[in-house]
Order: sequence, then structure tokens, then C-alpha cells
Amino acid sequence: MATLQNPAKRLKPKARFNWVVSDLVRKVLVWKYEWQAKISGRGYYCGALHGESEYNITINSDRTVSCNCQDYDGSGHIGDLRKNSFEEIYFGPVAQKLRDDLAKGLMPIPICARCGDLKRLASRDAKPPPTKLPHRGMLLENTVRCNVDCTGCARETAAGLRVDKELLMSLADMQKMADLMSRLGMRQIFYLNLGEPFLSPTIGQELPLLRKKNPGCRIVTSTNGVLLNTDAKREAALNFSHIFLSVHGVTDEMSEKYMHRGNFTKAYEAMQAMAEFRNARGLTEPILEWKYLLFNWNDHPRHIERAIAMARAAKLDFISFWPTNNPFYGISWRWRLGMMKHIGVASWKGREVDLRPEGRRGTPTHPFLAQAAVV
Repeated sequence: MATLQNPAKRLKPKARFNWVVSDLVRKVLVWKYEWQAKISGRGYYCGALHGESEYNITINSDRTVSCNCQDYDGSGHIGDLRKNSFEEIYFGPVAQKLRDDLAKGLMPIPICARCGDLKRLASRDAKPPPTKLPHRGMLLENTVRCNVDCTGCARETAAGLRVDKELLMSLADMQKMADLMSRLGMRQIFYLNLGEPFLSPTIGQELPLLRKKNPGCRIVTSTNGVLLNTDAKREAALNFSHIFLSVHGVTDEMSEKYMHRGNFTKAYEAMQAMAEFRNARGLTEPILEWKYLLFNWNDHPRHIERAIAMARAAKLDFISFWPTNNPFYGISWRWRLGMMKHIGVASWKGREVDLRPEGRRGTPTHPFLAQAAVV
């Protein structure tokens, strides 16, 4: 199998100031972790590249495969499904070099330093675990196109790296991906990455196809909600197990500070309509969760209280509050100072409030949940 040319060399990333700062932080962390390895003699390994992760391994819209979910510059590309099988890619030379470098205490790509799947070896003489195919979870990107522009997302740079400008996965290719997920025995499919899933014109065919091939799989998506606006799309969305609705504020003005070209009013109406559509059929899935990123402009107690009340009025199942470091100037100091511990319960997301009816409240939504890190 031929090694894959690093696509990052073909395009200089389009830099926003917050991403320049983020890249600087990564460089500092790379230096820190590599020196820690030199001093201690303990290397690292990647949970995603050893088949232990519920997240991160990503099939992009052009069928390239990335080792991580934030592969904006292509440095994490490990292969191309148009040229090789998934097994050839996963056990191939590009992925193996990443594993070997980590075991030596090196950070082969900067994103490793801020990835939740970076694991430290237990001792100086310890070896990484055996490499096995992923089966707990993977990301599948049906499109890298999006109707909004989030400050923390370098999607346009990633889109420029898609081979032959394939920004939308064809239905024929989606069929192959559905077969691949079934063959791998995938327990979770995260139907998301750097685009808006409901922007695809064939979403109504993609989701039933994916569900038919993977009937027992937990299928999760994240959407800004604006385009989940027709009964046809809502019918397709019933194939999901869990839908995260990313809406970051309680007014158009508040939401616009991070999600440019978004529309809070339309997104909230879409949340309400989806809950009504599902409930009218007597269904309890997909779980509908309002994903609220915390910033210093939307984290005031009255904003949080308003969001919880609106989520309850829309008959959503959860609202969760996620701290984030990007953009750095938007960091929620109320969160950092521990002023939100009274909201709901702690979770891997940050804090979450279970809004489901009595009897279902507090019960697990699924026997396994993604431990996706917010960086």
C-alpha cells in the first residue's frame, strides 16, 4: 500500500486569530508532553488508533480517513477509502507511524496534545495495547458544507482539502459506508463532523439506509437545527438515537456572537417541531438534547434559567451546558470559578439537566455514551 501524501502541504490553513492562539497552545503542549516522556521514559498511545475509543476515527465526505475529529489541516489523514480498504488504512504505514511516534514519546501531529484519546503508558517498559479494529464508535461525515460559520470552527480550511472538492458524500458511497459500519460491528455512529448533516439534499435517503444496515447501532448527530425544518427531514431524523441541537444562547444576538449566519428563532422553532413530531408518534427516541456552549456572554444565571425554561417548554429531553476554550476570549469565567455546580448534574459534557417525564428521568439514555472531549 502506498503511503498517503500529507494534504496539509497542499494548502496553507486560513487562520483566525483565535486559531492562531489555539495553535500556539498546542505547540506549548507538544513541547511539554515530549519533555515529560524524555524525563520519565514513558511514551504514549492513541486510544482511537488502538480500537479503544468511542470517537475520533473519522470518515470524511471525500472518503479520506482521519485519526481525529478536528483534522482541519489534513495532518491526521491516514488513508483514502477510494484506494484501499478500511483495514488496509487502519493497519497501514501512515497510521502505524503515528502509533510508533507516540510510543517513543513524540507528538506526531499537534492535535495529539489536545486529544482526549491521548493515553500515557503505565511505565517505562510498558508497551501500547494490541491494535484492534474500532467497533465502539466512529464519525461519518455526510457533508463538509455548512449553513453557518462558527468562530471556533476552521471548516473552510478542511473543505479546501477534500479530494476533488467532494464536499458531499454521494448516496452510492453512503451505501458503502453503511456496509462498512455493519461489517465492523459498529456500536455507535456519530453522523457528524465539520458540516451540517441536514444540508445534504439526500438526507431523507441516507438515514433510513444507514439505519437499515445497522439496526441495533446508536446513531447520533449534531445540528444547528435551522435546516431541520420540514416533515420529510423530521421523518428521516427519527432514524437517529440521539440528536444534539447546537444552539448557544437564548436570543438571536447572543447566538450570533459565536454562530454567524445562524438564527436562534428558527433553531428553537425546529427544536419544538421535532419534539412535537416525535411525541405525536408515541416515540421516546431520538433523544433530543439542547447543546449549549458556555461563553462569557451567555452564561449569566438569568440566561441559563431562561434556556432551561425554554427547553422544558419545547418538551426536549435534556439541556446540557458545555465549557469550551475556543475562542479563548469567550471563555466562561463563571464556569471556571465553579459558579455553575448547582445546575443539573455533572457529566462528561459539563452540566446537564434531565427534562424527561418522571419515571424516565435519571435513567441512562444508552448503555454506552461518547466521551467526546470539548477542546
